Amino acid sequence: MVLKCASFGINGIDGYLVEVESAMQTGMPVFDLVGLPDTAVKESRDRIRTAMRNCGLKLPASHFVFNLAPADIKKEGPVYDLPLTVNLMGLCGYIKCNISRLAFVGEVSLGGEVRGIRGVLPMVIKAHELGFKKIFVPQQNAEEAAVVEGIEVYGVTNILQLMNILNGDIVAQPARPAPRDKAQLNDFIPDFCQVKGQEEAKRAMEIAAAGGHNILLIGPPGSGKSMLAKRLPSILPDMTFEEMIETTKIHSISGKLGGRGLITTRPFRAPHHSVTAVGLGGGGTGTIRPGEVSLAHNGVLFLDELPEFSRAALEVLRQPIEDGQITISRAAQNCTYPCSITVAAAMNPCPCGYFGDPNHHCTCTDDRIHRYLGKVSGPLLDRFDIHVEVPAVKFEELRSDETTETSAAIKQRVDAARAIQQERFKGSSVNCNAKINADQFERFCVIDDEAEQTLHTAFDSLGLTARAYDRVLKVARTIADLEQSEIIRSDHVLEAVQYRSLDRKYWNR
Repeated sequence: MVLKCASFGINGIDGYLVEVESAMQTGMPVFDLVGLPDTAVKESRDRIRTAMRNCGLKLPASHFVFNLAPADIKKEGPVYDLPLTVNLMGLCGYIKCNISRLAFVGEVSLGGEVRGIRGVLPMVIKAHELGFKKIFVPQQNAEEAAVVEGIEVYGVTNILQLMNILNGDIVAQPARPAPRDKAQLNDFIPDFCQVKGQEEAKRAMEIAAAGGHNILLIGPPGSGKSMLAKRLPSILPDMTFEEMIETTKIHSISGKLGGRGLITTRPFRAPHHSVTAVGLGGGGTGTIRPGEVSLAHNGVLFLDELPEFSRAALEVLRQPIEDGQITISRAAQNCTYPCSITVAAAMNPCPCGYFGDPNHHCTCTDDRIHRYLGKVSGPLLDRFDIHVEVPAVKFEELRSDETTETSAAIKQRVDAARAIQQERFKGSSVNCNAKINADQFERFCVIDDEAEQTLHTAFDSLGLTARAYDRVLKVARTIADLEQSEIIRSDHVLEAVQYRSLDRKYWNR
């Protein structure tokens, strides 16, 4: 007799079907497991055998064979413990129902408890796409899996409970997703009303949010660079349901959900500058995992103390920032993870932090300053659309009782600008000005004669590269959108050029 049920594996951010087959035959009492299992999967034989005995379920002295199909794809992790246990209980007569159209994922402990696993959400999505009506997952992952509509998700805590549910001795109710408003209450986002002064920097952050532009903040220690960057998610547009699903899938695969359901607020990732290239871009030995650049997908990646990051780690960002995805290649596996992000970076103007500060004396030599700034390569610097100086805040601004604009007020203008862009790019893969491609430039970045002359002068005087030229136009397009202007005017270009002029002050001296 051969029994079969369904389970799932992970490739990139998507699930794929794994058919778990089992057979019992006469012979020595042996458990054979085939189908290219890794060490964790092979060890499941001992886990499930011990779990069943500890739950009072006796096993016959027979030869059991388990196969994980397709047999040419390596199976990884403890996710197959639960389907293997269900098959074994079926072979031994403990489960009477037909399990061929049921799906199971989960790790089983020696005591029979069902433990949570990574990547449940993409597995359940794939199960729904393939027409499965029911899937059994660890109770710890039930809220995460329940966001998928059209499939019944059952959370189980131990294998005896699962056996009783399948035999009809217990009537179980499908899991329900947590209300989205409740999930949002658990995510505190700092507000721009808490930032004193820095009006120019706030304006730059608004433009960055409105057009999805990368932004670089340069200023002395304590001027508020990190404070500004941490508030960027508070003015970004609300996530669409598709963005929520895709972001949650990545965090699910990485094991970062912590039992919560759907991610409803834009991620903010701020890795320490000691992060490695693998930690930032993704990869690792054995199983490939998403890096910080993918965990920030649909949100903000904040790089504080930018020149302190290793050169190798920073260069990993160059291609993903442009393409919105990163492909990690290994000898036996290729994975592509999405990373559509807004990059915010902060740095001091020199090692001591006070170059150009009128209130402090800089102790750095020109050579030290050049070496420090040289850690940020020209190609990477070009990928920041907006460069803004963040000077030290004056005492009068700190003690001022004047109310400052809230994130909600800024977000209203950002949402209005994004609505224009959504209408502009309807039917294309582009969703914001920062992602305008070469074919769309002439159609959407229309400038008048005066603006063209202004851009020409800036291009020659600042020595802009072709990439910098494109990014100036994209920023000018966003500034025009914030003012509800269809044509890019000279004042829009002047403001956009201003956000590239710091190159001349610091890097092109």
